[in-house]
Amino acid sequence: MDTTATGLTFRDATDADVDTLVALVESAYRGDASRAGWTSEADILDGQRTDPEGVLEVIKSPDSRLLTVWRQDAVVACCQLEHRGGHAYFGMFAVSPTQQGAGLGKVVLAEAERQARENWAVTEMHMTVISVREDLIAWYERRGYRRTGRMTPFPYGDERFGIPRRAGLRFELLVKELG
Repeated sequence: MDTTATGLTFRDATDADVDTLVALVESAYRGDASRAGWTSEADILDGQRTDPEGVLEVIKSPDSRLLTVWRQDAVVACCQLEHRGGHAYFGMFAVSPTQQGAGLGKVVLAEAERQARENWAVTEMHMTVISVREDLIAWYERRGYRRTGRMTPFPYGDERFGIPRRAGLRFELLVKELG
């Protein structure tokens, strides 16, 4: 999808995008580079956020799409959409730290919701967010997501998801009616 009003192009990721997308996701969440934006998890997690195998798995899954967002010749954002019966799951959301705070995330989220509704006829979008990320949860709440209080434990000991810098991390399920 080309949105000339915003100068953005949306398209599904291909195998050729894997390294670029891993770098984008890592830059948005881990290490000092992530601190240029507001979505950094560098204070709560070390290690990786994803890896080439994880990104490729999303690209190859028949019920999943990895939506990439391009401005000119550069990828500036991405997100995963996964069809799960009556709802879609939204994950692997990353906006380049240098592009954060200017409304790009809102545009990407709205497009993901539109595509989930139109392509899969789902009525809800689900996501999980680390429960201590109050600023991020508040951002999603302003976009119509509600906290459910349903928690799942962080996968301590599985470094594919990062190395926790504190105890007690959990994921909270957020849900939005897509109407």
